[in-house]
Amino acid sequence: MDKLINEFSAGLFFWQIILFILLLLLLRKFAWKPILKAVEQREEGIRNALAAAEDAKKEMQNVTADSEKLLQEARAEREAMLKEAREIKEKMIADAKAQAQAEGEKIVAQAQQSIEGEKKAAIADIKSQVAELSVEIAEKVLRDQLSDKNKQLKLVDQLVSDIKLR
Repeated sequence: MDKLINEFSAGLFFWQIILFILLLLLLRKFAWKPILKAVEQREEGIRNALAAAEDAKKEMQNVTADSEKLLQEARAEREAMLKEAREIKEKMIADAKAQAQAEGEKIVAQAQQSIEGEKKAAIADIKSQVAELSVEIAEKVLRDQLSDKNKQLKLVDQLVSDIKLR
């Protein structure tokens, strides 16, 4: 350092300052401006990328919210469809039961009518047969009793005694 101070030359110092200033001016014009411009462009690109990322994030949130909303609507629609299908199924089962019940009652009523008709026909047939048998028996008894005069008189007396006067 002593050597620098002892060998100090004002001319050399002057030219060094001029060269340094000239170098600074050249660097400013040709290096700093393009470097600063590149840095500014890079900053602008980063800002734009951040803004685009923010927009994408917002859009993604909107899409997520829309998809969630659509998913909820789809779930609600599915639930409504399932509920409607259950109601239709229950209605169909109830209708089928009611129809089966009505048809069963109709068949039972027809069977009861058929049984009643058969019963009346059987009773009428039995009455007819009983009447025929009664007439035949009465005819045979009367023939037997009326064939003899003593028996006829005895029958008349018996019938008269059975009659009660009021």
